[in-house]
Amino acid sequence: LIGDEGRGFRYILDGLNAERTLIAAECIGDGYWFVERATRYANARVVFGRPIGANQGVQFPLAENFIEIEAANLMRWRACELFDANRPCGAQANMAKYLAAKASWEAANACLQVHGGYGFAHEYDVERKFRETRL
Repeated sequence: LIGDEGRGFRYILDGLNAERTLIAAECIGDGYWFVERATRYANARVVFGRPIGANQGVQFPLAENFIEIEAANLMRWRACELFDANRPCGAQANMAKYLAAKASWEAANACLQVHGGYGFAHEYDVERKFRETRL
C-alpha cells in the first residue's frame, strides 16, 4: 500500500496539478504567438493609405487578448509557486488552465479575424496554429 488507504483518488488529482500548469503554459505561449502575429500583420497591412492596426476596432480586441493572456500567466505562476512550495494548489492550477485555454482561444480567433482570408493561407501559418489551439 502506498499512502493512506482510501486516498488514492485524491493523490491522483493532486498529481495532475503540475500537468494543468504545464497545459496552461502551452496555451499562454500560443496566446502570445497569436497576439504577436496579429499585431505584426495589422501593422504591415495597409488599406486606404494606412495600416489596419491604426484602427481601434483592430487594436482593442488585441489589447484585450493580451490582458487576458497576462492574467492567465499570473495565475499560472501562482499555481506553480504553490506547487513548488508543496502547498495545495488545485484551485489555482484549474483556474490557470481555464483562463489560459480561454485566452488562447480568444487570441486565436482575433488573429484569424485580423488576417481575414489570409488567415487560412498556409503561408501565414495561422490556420495550423488555430486548429492546434482547439486541442
